[in-house]
Amino acid sequence: MSGSEPAATGGPVTEHRAAQGRAIAPGLHFVSTPIGAARDITLRALDILAGADVLAAEDTRTLRHLMEIHGLPLAGRPLVAYHEHNSAAALPKLLRALEEGKSVAYASEAGTPLISDPGFDLGRAAIAAGLPVLAAPGASAVLCALTVSGLPSDRFLFAGFAPSAKAARESFLRDLAPIQATLVMYESPKRINGMLDDLAQIMGRNRQAAVCRELTKRFEEVSRGTLGELADAFAGRDVKGEIVVLVDRATEAPADAETVEAALVKALASMTMKDAAAAVAAAYGLPRRDVYQRALALGK
Repeated sequence: MSGSEPAATGGPVTEHRAAQGRAIAPGLHFVSTPIGAARDITLRALDILAGADVLAAEDTRTLRHLMEIHGLPLAGRPLVAYHEHNSAAALPKLLRALEEGKSVAYASEAGTPLISDPGFDLGRAAIAAGLPVLAAPGASAVLCALTVSGLPSDRFLFAGFAPSAKAARESFLRDLAPIQATLVMYESPKRINGMLDDLAQIMGRNRQAAVCRELTKRFEEVSRGTLGELADAFAGRDVKGEIVVLVDRATEAPADAETVEAALVKALASMTMKDAAAAVAAAYGLPRRDVYQRALALGK
C-alpha cells in the first residue's frame, strides 16, 4: 500500500520469453503488479514489461526486482522513477516519450496503479494531451480483501487511508458511517488499534467487519467479526504488515430507544454533545436532529 498496495515478495525465478522482440502499442500502459506473491502477475503484464520502450515505476528497485524474478532484462531501456516527490520533473519526460510515439509502461510499487498511487496525475496528463492510455489489469489489495472478507460485494466504497489525526479521523469515519455499501480502507499497523476503537464507537460495536493483513504473503491473516470483537482482539497487539479494513454497510433496521440511549451515554463520555449525536445518528441511520434532542434530554 505504501501509497500504493502491498509490495511483491520473491518466488521461483521464471524466464518469460513471450514478448521478447514483440512490439508494444504506443501509449501509456498501466501495469498491475503483485501485492505479495510474485507469481500473481499476468502474462500480458509480463509482455508489456518485456517489450515497452520506456519503463516507469513508483519504486524502480521494486520493479527491477520483479523483472529479475521473471527473467525480464532491462536491455538498456530507460527506467524512470515517477512518484509524488519528483513528478514535476519526471512527468514531462514521460509525456515527451509518449508524444514521440513510444510505449511507456508504468507500474505502482504493488497492485493496481492509481489505487492510492501517484500514477493518477500521469494518466490524467496523458488523457488531456490526447495520448493513448491503456491498462493491463491484475492484482489489487482492495478486491482481494473484498473477496475473502465475507462481506457484501455487490456495492462497495474504497475510502483509502483515514486521516492520522484523531479528530480528523473521527470526522472522516462519521461521514462514511451511513453509506449503504461495504467500506474498504487501508490502514497502518501502527494505527490499527486506534482505528478499530474509533470504528466501534462511531459505527457501532455490532457492525460486521474484517481485518485483512499481509494478503497473499506468507503470514496472511484474515480476522472477521463485529467491530467490537475486532477492537478487543487487536487491543494492545503489536501488528505488522500491510492492512485492509472492511466494514459492512450501515444497518437499515431502526434501533430501539434503549440501544440509542446506551450508545449516546457511551459517546458522550468522550465527545461533545454535537459530535456524539452525529456519531450515533450515523451508526444507526437516524435523523441527526432527533438524536441531538435525545442527547440534550440526557444532559439535563
